[in-house]
Amino acid sequence: DIIRFHVRANSDTKEDQELKLKVRDELLAVMTEKFENSFSIDESRKIVKENLDEIKAISERVIKENNKDYLVNVFFGIDYFPIRKYGNMVFPQGDYETLLVTIGEGKGQNWWCVMFPPICFVDITHSHAIETEGELDKYIIDENQPLKLKSKTVELINKLKNKTRNPLIKPEIFRKQ
Repeated sequence: DIIRFHVRANSDTKEDQELKLKVRDELLAVMTEKFENSFSIDESRKIVKENLDEIKAISERVIKENNKDYLVNVFFGIDYFPIRKYGNMVFPQGDYETLLVTIGEGKGQNWWCVMFPPICFVDITHSHAIETEGELDKYIIDENQPLKLKSKTVELINKLKNKTRNPLIKPEIFRKQ
């Protein structure tokens, strides 16, 4: 139950890679608000489908503002991906439901994240592909085990709770006599 979001650059030139990130930033800025009340994959699918034309228009606008004339292709469906790492999560190779924005020829490196659950809208800095050749053993995933998603917010709250507990205060003194 994952929807991936990818933005593929025209090429690997510095200029095209920077343009890819500008498109990404603008799409995330607009889509974050649309996804803030989505709590299921079905709601997220509906939001994506309802906004495909807007996603394309935003991408084209950003490209034009940067003095390029690349075509944009927006695809929502099933796409195959190699093994990928996102933060400390590893996604096995396979077919994933995907929103894919391809800029121009789409021959450059892509930026990606997880749109549902809405990890993209929380942290866009951790996504990157991992090299798999010769290193697969480190990332072997038991397909019988469910993918475990962690919340950085919950982890932070728990750490703060633990730090604010004062060992000098005894809980008994707060009980009614």
